[in-house]
Amino acid sequence: MKIVVTVKLVPDPSAEKKIDPQTKRLVRTGVETVLNPYDEYALEAGLTLKERAGAQGRVTVFSMAPESLKETLRKALAMGADDAVLLADPALEGSDVWATAYAVAAALRKLDFDLLIVGGLTDDSSTGAVPGALAEHLGLPCITNARKIDAVDGALEVERETDAGYQTVRTPLPALLTTALTFGEPRYASLKGIMGAKKKTIATTALADLALELPVGAAGSKTQLRSFAPPAPRGKGRAVEAADGAAGARTIFEFLREKKLV
Repeated sequence: MKIVVTVKLVPDPSAEKKIDPQTKRLVRTGVETVLNPYDEYALEAGLTLKERAGAQGRVTVFSMAPESLKETLRKALAMGADDAVLLADPALEGSDVWATAYAVAAALRKLDFDLLIVGGLTDDSSTGAVPGALAEHLGLPCITNARKIDAVDGALEVERETDAGYQTVRTPLPALLTTALTFGEPRYASLKGIMGAKKKTIATTALADLALELPVGAAGSKTQLRSFAPPAPRGKGRAVEAADGAAGARTIFEFLREKKLV
């Protein structure tokens, strides 16, 4: 089974996030860049399927990022991925969800895969919209929030997490999956994996290789951040004593109605 796992490179989640008031973009300089934590779960899913497939299994990591961040992908290779492909081009800067999905889908079409695994969210934006857009561009069935995956007779049986419980579905290949955080903790890179990652290939591709018909980057984006402001400071809490449960419930309801929450 040939598996591609998309990985986004994001500022360290533990670092303070700032938006440049001039460009209205997330400040990425001066902050360590790491693998998107949600994508590590997607990678764990890919590596698990690769191990089950034995010699027939292969995992390629794909990322769209500046070429200066190329070596950050070594962690994914150290965890067990076989190789990586980086889509890097200055013209991609400022791409929103639409432009990102359009460019990434064009690059993925050049790769041979049976399964595409995508993290459900990204730590730096959390739109959750890219997986569905990729599935639409590539014409793939899309199964979200996978917590268990089994390859059976050339298809996948997936147990997915829903708000109401769990659902088991089956899909033919090729397909696109997103993973839930309940899939399993991502593995650590071993010393052997870290040493071996230094010899693995990270191929680079650019927009000139894709022959896109539509613009990308800021010029091809459908959305634009016009203004932003920090949230208002949280006010002091309010303590209320009620004679009984019914009175307490009425007080809570009136408070919510006052705030236009019900």
